[in-house]
Parts: sequence; structure tokens; C-alpha cells
Amino acid sequence: MLAYRHAFHAGNHADVLKHLVLTRVLRYMGEKDKPYTLIDTHAGAGGYSVEGRYAQKNAEYGTGVSRLYDATDLPAPLADYMDLVRAFNPDGQLRQYPGSPAIANMLLRETDRLRVYELHSTDHRILASYLEGRANTQVSDRDGFSAIKAELPSPTRRAALLMDPSYEIKTDYGKVLAALREALERAADTVVMIWYPQLQLLESTQLAQRLKASADAAAKKGWLHVRLTVTQADEKGFGMMGSGMFIANPPFTLHDELAECLPLLVERLGQYDGANFVLEQKAA
Repeated sequence: MLAYRHAFHAGNHADVLKHLVLTRVLRYMGEKDKPYTLIDTHAGAGGYSVEGRYAQKNAEYGTGVSRLYDATDLPAPLADYMDLVRAFNPDGQLRQYPGSPAIANMLLRETDRLRVYELHSTDHRILASYLEGRANTQVSDRDGFSAIKAELPSPTRRAALLMDPSYEIKTDYGKVLAALREALERAADTVVMIWYPQLQLLESTQLAQRLKASADAAAKKGWLHVRLTVTQADEKGFGMMGSGMFIANPPFTLHDELAECLPLLVERLGQYDGANFVLEQKAA
């Protein structure tokens, strides 16, 4: 697990979907004056060089964020997210990609609390340095799944939780499901965002249905599920075909914002004729 480095995948199609959702959730939560807490359980390094040797190995950003970076015809939610990416690149060239902590750093107000968890020692050190000047922030090198008990319910009462483990260990699927249940038991109105890879693997194919069942039982404001499929598995059935986001207690605006963006994402990020999306929600 500690061999995983997100830098290899920075800015790929999965990051585009994940960070579009994160941006919309944080924008929505920032509309109210009362502070909120964001808990990021698998935070990574905060930001990544797309010119570095890790990102360049497979150049996954080339079929992700770079296909949107210079676009001038994006729907407003996508344009807002891309404005954040461009703000992270002050010379105008796509050289750096902001991870979720960097997006949070740009969107959270000084009064909002940020709690980030990262086990990898190098990424933790980079992340701690990046966020050291931000108020109301704690950077922890503990297991992110332990954050649920430590952070919820939040002193701010309003809270959002982002979970995006690598899933390189199959037990992550069960841990994510258990963490959702625990989060909703401790604070039933928490906005819980869960990213997952779309693989031809039983744990992956079953995860969304299991998350829906848990949210049906415990989420105050229902759930939303979105999946973006951009490519096919290889002839042996291996490879990530796309990814999904499951959101418990989603903002009421999120469905329509994603519906506006997903056809364009299929068009721009799709790598085969069968590229598609799924968007579904259920009210409480």
C-alpha cells in the first residue's frame, strides 16, 4: 500500500471526475456563512508535477486534464474547476496538477477546518509543508480510515468527507463501505464522497450497489452516483475502464451540474466509441 504514489496518475480522467465533484461540493458548502470541516482520508502530496518522471511514465494527464485545459467552451461547473487548475499554474502552461488538498486550499475559507490524512512518508512531508501556513488545518500521518472516529461528529456540525484510497489492496473496498456506515452513524448529514475505480473485479462491480444500500438506511438527504467510462479493459480483462463517485447527502444542485458536464466529458475524454456515463440519484 505504501508503494502507491498518486503522482503516476495525476490529472487523469479519474482525477477530472473526482475533482469536478469535489469542487462542486465545496462551492456549495461555502455558500453558507457557517464554517464547515473537510476531512480528506487519503490526501496524497497536495499537488503534482506533470513534467516529473512519475507523471511522465504513462502521461495519464494527456488523456485527462490536458484535453480540457485550453478549452473555452466548457459548461460553467467544468470551467470553474479548470480555472482552479489554471490558477495552480501561474505561468499559463500545464506544469502542475492540484490534488484534492490543493483544491481545498483554494476553496476553503480561513474559518473552515481542513483535516488531511496521508500515510506515505514522502507525500506526508510534502503535504505538511504545502499546508503549514493554513489556519484551522491538521495534517496527519495516521491511517485515513481512522479519521471517522477522530473527526465525526465535527465541532462545526457541517462536514464533508472525501475517501479515495488506491484500492490496490482488495480490503479497501470493505473499509470504504464500513467507513461510510460509521460516518453516517456518527453524523447522518455528513456529505460523504467516495471515489472508486471501474474494474472487471467483483469488489469493484458490487461496490456502488453496496454503498447505495448503506446510504438508503442512514443518509438524511439520499445519495448520488456518477460513473464515467472512457476505455475498455484489455483482452485479459485487466485495466481501469473508468471511475465512479458515490456521494451520500449530496448538494441538491449536484445532479444538474453533473448532467451538464458529463456528455462533454464523454466526448473529450472517451477513448473508444462505447465511452459513456451513468448518473443516478435517490432522495431520502
